[in-house]
Amino acid sequence: MITSRRGFLKAASAVPALGSVREAGRPAAAQRVSPQIRDSSVDPWIEIDTARLRDNAAEIHRRVSGRPILAVIKNNGYGTGVVNIARALERLEAIHGFAVVKLHEAVTLRDAGITKPVLLMGPFDVRELRDVAARRIMPMVYTPIGDALDAVAGRAGRPVTLHVCVDTGIGRVGVPVRKAAPLFRDLAARRSVRIAGTMMTFTEDAAFDEEQLRRFEALLQELKANRINPGRRHAASSFALFQHPDGFLDMVRPGMAIYGAYSEPQFRTMGIMKLTPAVSLKARVAYVKQLEAGDSAGYERAYRTDRPVWIATIPVGHADGVPRSAAQGGRVRIGGASYPIVASISASHCIVEIGSEPRVNIGDEVTIFDGRDGSRPDDFAAASKSSVYDLLMHLHADLPRRVI
Repeated sequence: MITSRRGFLKAASAVPALGSVREAGRPAAAQRVSPQIRDSSVDPWIEIDTARLRDNAAEIHRRVSGRPILAVIKNNGYGTGVVNIARALERLEAIHGFAVVKLHEAVTLRDAGITKPVLLMGPFDVRELRDVAARRIMPMVYTPIGDALDAVAGRAGRPVTLHVCVDTGIGRVGVPVRKAAPLFRDLAARRSVRIAGTMMTFTEDAAFDEEQLRRFEALLQELKANRINPGRRHAASSFALFQHPDGFLDMVRPGMAIYGAYSEPQFRTMGIMKLTPAVSLKARVAYVKQLEAGDSAGYERAYRTDRPVWIATIPVGHADGVPRSAAQGGRVRIGGASYPIVASISASHCIVEIGSEPRVNIGDEVTIFDGRDGSRPDDFAAASKSSVYDLLMHLHADLPRRVI
């Protein structure tokens, strides 16, 4: 059984191409795949550089003058695996805790032994509140569920720790700011509740963000006047780290910046923070061949050549997270050289143009994106006319993840 990428290279050199290979002396029906094999040696994979994750956290901590960081690791840790990221960051003093959107992610963190605070920012059924509290997961609340909290706290024998979400204008979730004070009064009056934090989300409209923050601060002043402790106040996402230092408040909750990508291209040249991508997507060349003049490749003959040209097939496609639009500008790196993605990207394959000479071989490592300038995730997304958020968050959950 081939158990390493190096093993694959050795095996690949012994056969002309990847495909139907039969073990010598054994009929096909007698061949069986070991149940221990989960991923083929030629499947694309994700690499997570934990040192870079920690470096990015340190850079954020410097930017926010030592304020604690609530690390947002939602949507499967931005494609990297929620537990991988939490384990890499939990021991850092700068990290206050973690925020996720799906309940199963919060439960997964606790089941993996993560002990720092976990904030569930997504919806949950009131019937799930008992399990949430039992695992010491902090729910984000914005509706009058005080009676349910009383019942859960009574069974647990301790208050339910939570954060309150206030809608200052994004209109997504959160108690509307003009109706927030009564909810706070109700929660603060209950012995079953401990308010650990109060949060809002910027719309990322520069002019309106200022109004949002004004509304939030007015509410906080009202709570102070009523002797209601809002806990840690937080509003700043990765975007706000560059745009709204007045919104750093008591704690920040970045997501994308932790992974070393800039949420907007212009942030990279502002000199505010130096972020290094900690996520790479790689694969291996599955097939190399020469097209003659007049040949085509891809669905609907998306790529046609008027000259002899070599192409390579890479076993990674839009089902794995490579956007279809990457065929109109995206490039990959093989053996230190950069090659354009051509034709059309199918669910499990893309094709790159190598040129007039066969410069690559089956089994060569392919970097779709990594931490190098020119092939960063934000570079690849920009070249593909896509968003770095779409790129990372759409990495398929079944891709192997290698923690470095």
